[in-house]
Amino acid sequence: MKSTSLTFTHTLLLVEDDTQIRRFLRQSMESEGFNVREVATLADGLVDAGTARPDLVVLDLSLPDGDGKQFVQELRSWSQVPVLVLSARSAEAEKIAALEAGADDYLTKPFSTGELLARVRALLRRAAAMRDGEPATVRFGDVEVDRSRRVVKRAGQPVHLTDIEYRILLCLLANADRVVTQRHLLTEVWGQAYLERGHYLRIHISHLRQKLEQDSARPRFILTETGVGYRFMPPANAPD
Repeated sequence: MKSTSLTFTHTLLLVEDDTQIRRFLRQSMESEGFNVREVATLADGLVDAGTARPDLVVLDLSLPDGDGKQFVQELRSWSQVPVLVLSARSAEAEKIAALEAGADDYLTKPFSTGELLARVRALLRRAAAMRDGEPATVRFGDVEVDRSRRVVKRAGQPVHLTDIEYRILLCLLANADRVVTQRHLLTEVWGQAYLERGHYLRIHISHLRQKLEQDSARPRFILTETGVGYRFMPPANAPD
């Protein structure tokens, strides 16, 4: 019988201390053509993320040497690799805390293999689009957003955005001069479970305007499309 070999196109890093779950995840991912690396601790995960440069990290929050949110926070200081959290913690506060720390998605255990793989592929597609289809730096007004370094400046001075605020901004920039529905933003930033939480989005949009607009009450760039969603207006088209 002629043997065939898989061509690995993406490397995934599993940070999970449960041996059985790690084995199951590895087998599931490798059967889909992914190259998989695995570690059991926060410290080893950070080392491997730096040396192996994976395309995506699958992370458990409950690790023997620390909380997974610490991992994400430290990782985000030097890398924008997508992070998918897998956790038995189903409380809303836990999900929000992980996303605010910098995770890109959150899947609660137990989960189906199909949903896991779908979310992995979605995150990889999003990362590829960021690398290939968009300029690294966007400027509007006195604001400069360097997406490759995850740095936002206003009038030359650093602006601190929370991870949620930054992800909303990236989604708007990626759809410049197009209406982005509230549903789309909620799904992209928080996930399907938060489609009814429009008040979260309004609060973060308000914070973004306060930090990036000259007059947050009369925004030029981050505009509301009443009853639909929001639009980032490029400088050439922005109202005076």
